[in-house]
Amino acid sequence: MSTSSGAFSRRSVLKGLLAAAAAPIALSTPAALANAPEIRIGWQKGSTLSIVKARGNLEARLKAEGVKVTWTEFPAGPQMLEGLNVGSIDLGVVGETPPVFAQATGADLVYVGNEPPAPRAEKVLVPKDSPIKTLADLKGKRLVLNKGSNVHYLLVKALESVNLKYSDVEVAFLPPADARAAFERGAVDAWVIWDPFGAAAEAQLGARIVADGSGIVNNYNFYIASRPFVQKHPQVLASALEAINQTGEWVGQNQREAAAIVAPQIGLPVEVAAVSVSRYGYGVKPLTDDVIRHQQQMADTLTELKLIPKKLDVASVVWRPAR
Repeated sequence: MSTSSGAFSRRSVLKGLLAAAAAPIALSTPAALANAPEIRIGWQKGSTLSIVKARGNLEARLKAEGVKVTWTEFPAGPQMLEGLNVGSIDLGVVGETPPVFAQATGADLVYVGNEPPAPRAEKVLVPKDSPIKTLADLKGKRLVLNKGSNVHYLLVKALESVNLKYSDVEVAFLPPADARAAFERGAVDAWVIWDPFGAAAEAQLGARIVADGSGIVNNYNFYIASRPFVQKHPQVLASALEAINQTGEWVGQNQREAAAIVAPQIGLPVEVAAVSVSRYGYGVKPLTDDVIRHQQQMADTLTELKLIPKKLDVASVVWRPAR
């Protein structure tokens, strides 16, 4: 992604989101502090929220507004939304596919914002000495991915781009760490994965990119909140999103410094972390009609493939703050 994608004006980008937040929270008395609101945020290593957490600007802002912040780490988006569904977190950021799977299972979630598209941040990898050269060569091969993650949809559309069906390949489902182990020992022919895990495999294993999402998928990251939290604390959510956007703008202009934050989280040299950081888009935007249509098309595709059990209405779970 171009670094310019992070250069969004907070005033214009968050105008809609912040309309629900007219005044700061006043919690000055001991009794009020004892009952102060809390926002529980899910994060993944190497994500925008991992940088937000490390920089501390979100916690500083919300603490000044009398809000407690707690963080819970997850290995991937589907697991994060499981946590949201059972009530252990209030807000997280995930790829474009996990919210569709979660909505299909009845999770009481709401889309509250999205980052710019990042198609280069997900890819199909093969071992460096693999005979597989093109997507068409995947026919009949065994692939591994994290079920319900953004790369699940990437695989569907990548196969479609070369006139292959999802049923033309054998898919195994494993979380990233286990998938890498299977990939390293040769138990699978290809790994469909996102960065920073993909960038790490490229640098450490010499894995080759057969295709990334460019020209195939958009690969949005979405900020997802629980509906009860949104209804109860719209001001807290708006403040959190503005703080996240501030960090997104900073990352867009300071990618090397952001890579230095991410590198120790994922156990990679700064140079490799910088590759991962450069492939994402940064900044939080309200969902446009085009983005909602994109999600609806994805949901419809997954329904047709019987990967989710019913037709969804994505627009019904998009936060629309009162203006």
